[in-house]
Amino acid sequence: MSLKPTILIIDDEDGIRNVLGDVLQDEGFAVIRAADGPAGLKVLKSEIVDLVFLDVWMPGMGGLDVLRAIREEFPEVPIVMISGHASIDVAVKAVKIGAWDFVEKPLSMDKTLAVVSNALKVQELKRENRELKAHLFLEDTMIGEGMKELIRQSAVVNTRVMILGENGTGKELVAREIHRQSTRARRPFVEVNCAAIPDTLLESELFGHEKGSFTNAVARRKGRFEQADTGTLFLDEVADMSLSAQAKVLRAVQESRFERIGGEGTLSVDVRIISATNKDIPVEVAAGRFREDLFYRLNVVPITVPPLRDRREDLPLLIDYFFRKFRNPAQGPHPVFSPEGFQVLADHSWPGNIRELKNYLERLSLMIDDSIIGPEEARAFLGHATGAELPPSPLSPWAHLGLNEAKDAFEKAFIEEKLKENNYNISRTAQNLGLYASNLHTKLKKFAIEVEK
Repeated sequence: MSLKPTILIIDDEDGIRNVLGDVLQDEGFAVIRAADGPAGLKVLKSEIVDLVFLDVWMPGMGGLDVLRAIREEFPEVPIVMISGHASIDVAVKAVKIGAWDFVEKPLSMDKTLAVVSNALKVQELKRENRELKAHLFLEDTMIGEGMKELIRQSAVVNTRVMILGENGTGKELVAREIHRQSTRARRPFVEVNCAAIPDTLLESELFGHEKGSFTNAVARRKGRFEQADTGTLFLDEVADMSLSAQAKVLRAVQESRFERIGGEGTLSVDVRIISATNKDIPVEVAAGRFREDLFYRLNVVPITVPPLRDRREDLPLLIDYFFRKFRNPAQGPHPVFSPEGFQVLADHSWPGNIRELKNYLERLSLMIDDSIIGPEEARAFLGHATGAELPPSPLSPWAHLGLNEAKDAFEKAFIEEKLKENNYNISRTAQNLGLYASNLHTKLKKFAIEVEK
């Protein structure tokens, strides 16, 4: 079953429903027909509809009342009113309520198809505008000079890309820039943070579901693969998916086909997949936490985004960009670093990468009035009281890890510390940890902890 716009026709005349429906189907649209207002509203609650044709004069619930109900519950769906004997006043009233357009019977099919085309194009532009506004303040125009040629080369080939790099290096920015420079630039860019969605919901998030397919599935829902059709799907933190989710994604990647949860029909999509992770994927594959076949499918073009400490030549450009972004024009020109002040930044290790630099410069732009930032101010706002670094965060050893890795790393370190405190006595350590000795032995084996003799 292909993905194509769905048009709902609500009209009490069999002839209109059939003729208009047949013409629209011949043009490649999916068509649903309803003989009255309540039936049409029921369809909208259970189906994904892209456009509605609505008759003005119908027995029972009139077209204007149906229009109000649709506008209240489904405000984004464009509605085209149709009537054979409506006055100008009715047409004006319909438009004021929220109708997209008004066409008269007998229908001119050329005009009707033009109305359909225009309505769907405007909906697409509205969607793109919403996406643009949602990401307006992302630093998605600032990518290091060393990455730009690699991005350009990756953008022109319509294949899968895997972006590797530490947290805060700008992997999402790279993905967006690849999409922006590709032939799919005017099509959707849909992002999924695989680490932020519980495993029980990830399949529905990716592939959608049918009404009633599980508890709380009160209506059909498009998944991210469908939303990204003809565009780009960005799977962020892809290595945090469970193995069961990886298996389903592998099939969708291989075949460009999938089923919604609870659905019987197979959907086909044309999606370019860009994935990203901060993990060492070969290590994850060797440990059995990431499918090797999925890795090879996604890693057609690998891009490694270097940490900020390895591309200090980008610091001047980044500093200028963020200062211009955060500085209030009423404050006058943004400050500049003296050579000694800039050296403080150049010497900093930037463990938080571009994200840390962005927050630091935003703090400076709000707090400092001087036109020149010397080494003392640079250190103070960077978190230096003197020339020495601030005490490290207790989370520092695990800050670069994902949640599950961090849990394991902390648990291993905690057990090792307790073993030392108890002179490597298993029974006493287990008692101290609130575990059975057998459970402690299992954990020692899991974490490859050797007990000193």
